[in-house]
Amino acid sequence: MLTRKQYELLMFIHERVRESGIPPSFDEMKEALDLKSKSGIHRLITALEERGFLRRMEKRARALEVLKLPENMAETLRPATTRSQAQRSAHAVRHGRSEIRMADTRGPAPRRGYGDGEAAVNVPLVGRIAAGTPIEALQNKTGEVPVPGGMIGKGSHYALEVTGDSMINAGILDGDTVIILESDTANTGEIVVALVDNEEATLKRLRRRGDSIALEAANPAYETRLYGSDRVKVQGKLVGLIRRY
Repeated sequence: MLTRKQYELLMFIHERVRESGIPPSFDEMKEALDLKSKSGIHRLITALEERGFLRRMEKRARALEVLKLPENMAETLRPATTRSQAQRSAHAVRHGRSEIRMADTRGPAPRRGYGDGEAAVNVPLVGRIAAGTPIEALQNKTGEVPVPGGMIGKGSHYALEVTGDSMINAGILDGDTVIILESDTANTGEIVVALVDNEEATLKRLRRRGDSIALEAANPAYETRLYGSDRVKVQGKLVGLIRRY
């Protein structure tokens, strides 16, 4: 699995190479990840090399090649627009802004987008959700989260704070706020809020296997849990997330 910093560095390098064809400098990577020294970047790159995500190319300055992305993220990454995602990610880190992601829950990871200029809609924050082993069921409303109107469509929505790292390879990190469309049904492959035995709620990818339901993590450190269909109730589907730097 990747740590938060490893994931952020990998995506920063990928987006910069996709936009300009040139990897970022170590100073740029240090600034984007808000690290105090370049030695931290060297350690992150080494860790990504060891896990098979990056390769340093010999005899070429600043030469880094992205070999793969977490859980086939390449399938959902679209061509860069006029202003690169890498530039916007770095700007968000430097200025304490939020990153907004809109999700296709049937795919492996959220699509990226920013809510600048969009009218905000307040969505109720109803508690925390485990992206790991299940925790107690959803709590009562604890506040509100302003969400860009373009992220949500018809239907009722609510927000949850993510705890745990079992969905990290789907681009969902510990501390993220996920936006959920209320629904009691879901297609196989969608990321859902699932209530198990009317007691425990968790955020997982749902897979139907005959008369059973598998709740699948996006982190090889966690096992897939299989339940009888009568033990799992869908309480909503992921439509986006908000991440603060």
